Amino acid sequence: MQMPDPSFTFDGTPIPIKPGASVAAALTDQGHRAFRQSANGNARGIFCGMGVCQDCLVTIDGVPNRRACMSAARDGAKVETQVAFPSLKGAVVAPPPEAARILEPDVAIIGGGAGGLAAAIAARRAGASVVVLDERKVPGGQYYKQSTGLPPIDRQQQEGAELFREALDSGAEIIGSVEVWGAFDGPLFIADLEGRALVVRPRTAIIATGAYERPTVAPGWTLPGVMTTGAAQTLWRSYRTLPGRRIAVCGSGPLNAQVALELADGGAEVSVVAEAAAAPWHHPLAGLRATLLDPGLVRKGLGMLQGLRRHGIPMAYNTRLHRIEEADGALRMVLRDQRGNETSSIVDAICMNIGFEPQNEILRLLGADMAYDKTFGHLRCSRDEGMQTSIPCLYAVGDCTGLGGAPAARLEGEIAGKTAAAQLGCGDAYDLFAQKRSLKRHRLFQKALWQMYDVAPYSLSNMPSETIICRCEEITLGQITEGLSAATGHVGTLKRATRVGMGRCQGRYCGPISTRLVAAATDKPVDDRSHFAPRVPIKPVSIASILAAQEALNESA
Repeated sequence: MQMPDPSFTFDGTPIPIKPGASVAAALTDQGHRAFRQSANGNARGIFCGMGVCQDCLVTIDGVPNRRACMSAARDGAKVETQVAFPSLKGAVVAPPPEAARILEPDVAIIGGGAGGLAAAIAARRAGASVVVLDERKVPGGQYYKQSTGLPPIDRQQQEGAELFREALDSGAEIIGSVEVWGAFDGPLFIADLEGRALVVRPRTAIIATGAYERPTVAPGWTLPGVMTTGAAQTLWRSYRTLPGRRIAVCGSGPLNAQVALELADGGAEVSVVAEAAAAPWHHPLAGLRATLLDPGLVRKGLGMLQGLRRHGIPMAYNTRLHRIEEADGALRMVLRDQRGNETSSIVDAICMNIGFEPQNEILRLLGADMAYDKTFGHLRCSRDEGMQTSIPCLYAVGDCTGLGGAPAARLEGEIAGKTAAAQLGCGDAYDLFAQKRSLKRHRLFQKALWQMYDVAPYSLSNMPSETIICRCEEITLGQITEGLSAATGHVGTLKRATRVGMGRCQGRYCGPISTRLVAAATDKPVDDRSHFAPRVPIKPVSIASILAAQEALNESA
């Protein structure tokens, strides 16, 4: 007797499940864009695709607040649209969590992307015991984007699979689906593993939490179907699901062209790639420097542009997203070029990326020194040559320290892993000359590369006052402007006056914008203290998990 194909229901409608699919991927594959309702009754769907924005929340088997992008689709599950104020009638009472697990490795690595896995391999080869905590079910990070039950889509994904296997073969313990929500002096980390608390007391720690994408803020950017470019790439690379049939990509940076080409190769109709910067040939010196430093990557970039032309996809340079509107179940996107000319198109999905924000909450929480980078509009963590921060026994690698790219993150991971192990008496760190030399070259390449793009923070002065800035609390630019006139002093004061940054994503999207608005209003430079103060928990977590962790800490005290 043939078994039925696996499926779950969404608001009573059967949804088939592809191998390894997340709930978000399965819903998107069937044309569903809206997953939850906001407090104001507005529909929301997948946006970041990596568990940061908290916009794709659904109720699964009676348990609310499950992130669809991070939840595996299960046969027979009952998934429902999450409403802002659900009734307690029929609510599921979660069972008591298991006792917390206590881990005491030589080296704890937070983040399993390129930098974290490279650090794990280096530390293990030096003889240190290593535990890697990663939020994804399968490590690999945003760059390698691993899949479950599917063959690698290209050499990049294959390289990530090989790095993951190498880390496993080294003897490092790698734990996926982990949310680190607490970091304390010691160092001490507290995390949640699908309802079970983890208490991690390492001798030293390496933070490799990466970055998340900076979106283009414009009217309509919270509508279902609007997502980051990385979210669309995750849907395709990890789950072989297109974000829609008709797609537009906008922002600035090489990721946009790469993903547009990948989606077109996968069968999508990409109407345009809107690039905020001028065409590359307007930056000849930066292009020449990049070519001399890494001709292979430059050839890859030129190949992507040729691929777009082969598909007939126009590159609209000096063009920005102006606004988005609903259009009979689709989206109407309006672009504006530097001359003020507007063009529009109807699409199913709009992908956006205009730079990155480092996920540096743990580093800031532990007091690591930071400096503001005006070019990229984000904080960079100060480190020595061995990747150690200003805090003893705390190392940091990759994009959580400031944008640097995956090749640089791998090299930084090797350096940090070996240096951290040597600090504990495991081997030495005297033969890192080649890695440091290559790292310098990669950093110079990145500097030349980003001179050809436009990812600096842009002004909101001409933005309509009704434009939403805080996605979670639905706070508009007009409300923030009013709050600035009443409480200008600091972004924390603005937060109390307007509730900006008080939502589930904890200010990860509206925080940097609010910080820059306060700086402009007060005519003060931005620094680490200009931002929202990081607080525990740094991610939403159940009270049961907090209590389990506290009980474990009390017993081990």
